[in-house]
Amino acid sequence: MTRVIPLAHPLDDSGLPHRQPAPAVPQQQEATPAVLADLARYHHPHFVRVEPGANKAWAKYYFREFTGLEAQPEAPIEAYRDASVTWEQRRALAEQYQAAEIVWSKARLRRQAAPLLRQAAPLWQAWTAAHDELGSVFAQFWHTGDGHWRAQLLRLTDAERAARTAAEAWDAHAAHLAQLTHEQIAVAGEWEELRLTAVAQEMGLDASDWHIAWHSAYTDRSPWYGDGGLLIDDLNGEIAAQRDRLTEVALLAGDTDPAANKIA
Repeated sequence: MTRVIPLAHPLDDSGLPHRQPAPAVPQQQEATPAVLADLARYHHPHFVRVEPGANKAWAKYYFREFTGLEAQPEAPIEAYRDASVTWEQRRALAEQYQAAEIVWSKARLRRQAAPLLRQAAPLWQAWTAAHDELGSVFAQFWHTGDGHWRAQLLRLTDAERAARTAAEAWDAHAAHLAQLTHEQIAVAGEWEELRLTAVAQEMGLDASDWHIAWHSAYTDRSPWYGDGGLLIDDLNGEIAAQRDRLTEVALLAGDTDPAANKIA
């Protein structure tokens, strides 16, 4: 099975790929298939062929399937030391290896993420169950008599602890998934990101509702970064809003007992 990657990223004068797209590719790129035909000894082992794309700015690269266990594709240094290789050939070779990197990065992400995605499913289910219970317990205050609020407050704090435990477990696991996505983008660029939801769908999992923050949200928790992005941050905000509402109601009711006015 071959993998096909259309590539339209221009290369600079050094023959190395830019990560930012451009509207056009220099004229000599039209000759990419013919140019590469003279570089067989420097082709990536998985390279099959290259064909012109739908327009002059694109070329389609065909590779044998990557497993993700291979070393990261890198153009051989010998090609740059070979005096018989022209600048245009080096440019075409660099583009081939850029395409190979993209395909390889996606294969590696699929291989590495698969077991973590399977483990994530029950963690997300545990979180949603705990979160639903928290919402249910809080809603019961609308039907709780004045003489039973303390017991209901105990139920609420129990539900809060269970939800926090589930959220923290999810965030710890999601951090590993975010790291894998970060590594894939670092190789392929944001334009070639393979989303975890797509990988999960290939496995028969629905991850469309899963909360996975940006990589930096898990790695930069310094005071000046501020909270935000993690599931536990959203939960803490929700709990704070619930407690504020309960305190407001207690004050409006004229309850002067500090223990009733504020949840510790």
